[in-house]
Amino acid sequence: MNTNKKGLGTALFGALIALALLAIPAQALDTNNAAFVQTLSGTTSIPVGHAQFCQQRPSECRANAQLVPAVALNEALWQQLLTVNAHVNGTVVPVTDQDLYRVNEFWTYPNGYGDCEDYALAKRRELINAGWPASTLLIAVVKQANGEGHAVLIARTDRGDLVLDNQIGSVDLWNATPYKFIKRQSQANAGQWVDMIDNREVVFATAGIN
Repeated sequence: MNTNKKGLGTALFGALIALALLAIPAQALDTNNAAFVQTLSGTTSIPVGHAQFCQQRPSECRANAQLVPAVALNEALWQQLLTVNAHVNGTVVPVTDQDLYRVNEFWTYPNGYGDCEDYALAKRRELINAGWPASTLLIAVVKQANGEGHAVLIARTDRGDLVLDNQIGSVDLWNATPYKFIKRQSQANAGQWVDMIDNREVVFATAGIN
């Protein structure tokens, strides 16, 4: 999966969008609105790399004891998302699994180097250690404009699904990113995955994905 990073201008634009969201008064949680990625019922196939990761770390791939639907986002938690995203992006050197491990796909925590899914795993671990419920931090598989696969971390908040990405420095709502969302971890069980519904016309116009 691609590991390139993009510019500061995009990061600042995304930050302004998210700060505007914080200015909107919180309302009763409605995950059926456009700020949240909808999913199909039932589970779907697990990415091979994550299945292997779960075999090695079964304690990180089990049912969540406490199912929290979304985190109530405030200024402190928003800054925490920005800090973790920037820290991991800034301290991990992007490199493909083929170059680093001589395999096409290998999910693990970065050792100073890593692919996109390794960034996502590291951010998820840091936020869980900071007190975020595991059920609100979901690794997702997406498609880029060129059709290549990519992995990001979704933070599910009461203001919507926010994406932490190693390619785009900002933290954006899922529907403000140039990706087609394919599937993500289940909120109920970190070792299970669900298909996402992404029928946005903007995906086709911006990313050119069929």
